[in-house]
Amino acid sequence: MKKIALLHYWLTNMRGGENVFAEFCKMFPEGDIFTHAWNPERMGAPFNVHKVTETFIGSLPGARNNCQKYLPLMPLALKRLDLSGYDLILSSESGPVKGVRKDANARHICYCHTPMRYLWDMFDDYYRAAGPLEKMAMRLFREPLRKYDLRSAESVDLFIANSRFVAERIRRIYHRDSEVIYPPVDVDFYAPGAGDVRKDYYLFAGQLISYKRPELAMRACMKMNRKLVMVGDGSMRARLEAEADPALITFAGRAERERLRQFYAEARGLIFPGIEDFGIVPLEAQGLGTPVVALGAGGALETVIDHRTGIFFPQADVPSLCEAIEEFEKQNFDREQIIRHARTFHTDTFLDKIRKAVQ
Repeated sequence: MKKIALLHYWLTNMRGGENVFAEFCKMFPEGDIFTHAWNPERMGAPFNVHKVTETFIGSLPGARNNCQKYLPLMPLALKRLDLSGYDLILSSESGPVKGVRKDANARHICYCHTPMRYLWDMFDDYYRAAGPLEKMAMRLFREPLRKYDLRSAESVDLFIANSRFVAERIRRIYHRDSEVIYPPVDVDFYAPGAGDVRKDYYLFAGQLISYKRPELAMRACMKMNRKLVMVGDGSMRARLEAEADPALITFAGRAERERLRQFYAEARGLIFPGIEDFGIVPLEAQGLGTPVVALGAGGALETVIDHRTGIFFPQADVPSLCEAIEEFEKQNFDREQIIRHARTFHTDTFLDKIRKAVQ
């Protein structure tokens, strides 16, 4: 029987990458988990039925709340991990975890959510949002960490990208080909129910941080006198609340799955103005027959079908989004077609493809 190591950068909050990793853990219940930091109070099943090993990062102050601040130490932490005797290493990466040492006959498969954005494509965005000390550290460690990231990519036997958009990043940064397997979408949960009632508001769902562009959705809706519910929290919230028209804009804060599903079911449409590596939110909305107004870039180009399950806008500015909303409101979307499209991303499809990849 194969000995399997399951690696994830940090297990401190349940987000998109952790949902994918949860499926790996359910697929391989005999696997051992390795991660930089593990917060068992926040991360229950299916992780807690596995043996979980932290790197020394997990014992450092505040690591369970803000593991990213120890990024420069992570190459050393990974070097100290002992994975001898493991036949299969399955890593889940958008933070540093793939740079582990393995036996010569072991196979390392890396499911890459994205090459680290804060080192590569989005360094400038993260740098602008950083404080003075963080900026100094980013300047100091950027090049050494980039070199480490490139070296660590060489030890991977197979890259799996979560979208064609990410596959192109892997090719450009690591000079490696990859297989594309889209993340699983729980379309059995995000599915229509008998009690669902549509309401006259648009929805933004995601963190209120700069690269998600929540201000774009808010300003466009205010300009067009449309109601918008903003689900999520983040560093931009206070600034957005100060600018918002309370008659039109509602800040709902973080929402658990059941409440988020209700918002998807009620919304007239989802506004998705950021560039995501994949972006599961549009597919969750489409699972309930809710069409999407999305920026025509990134993973949305692979999850939304223009004029069939949503409308794209070409520029990340208010006039372009307003034009798209006007076009959106002229459409007579077939909600059953939208649901059928979302179901092609079913969890079972993901699991079948992963099983074939690891054989």
